Amino acid sequence: MNKAQLIDLLSQKHDLSKSKIEEVLDGVLDLIVGTVKKGETVTLVGFGTFSAKQRKGRIGVNPQNPSEKITIPPVIVPKFKAGKNFKDTLKK
Repeated sequence: MNKAQLIDLLSQKHDLSKSKIEEVLDGVLDLIVGTVKKGETVTLVGFGTFSAKQRKGRIGVNPQNPSEKITIPPVIVPKFKAGKNFKDTLKK
């Protein structure tokens, strides 16, 4: 399912316009991204937790020249941990 399909389904389910649903969905996503970018976590009880994690820098190998070593710098990556209800629903 992509974003347009999600908006369409929510619009039908809640009898609201697609533009209003898209505005709310964009607002929620912006808030989640902004909060995680500040280093905080967003927890939606029963669904999951969004956070940021720093991946360590390391030495890697250049795939075009395997004898050449390259330095891969540390980077901050998004992380999602599914909540218990979400996991349990998928198990059934």
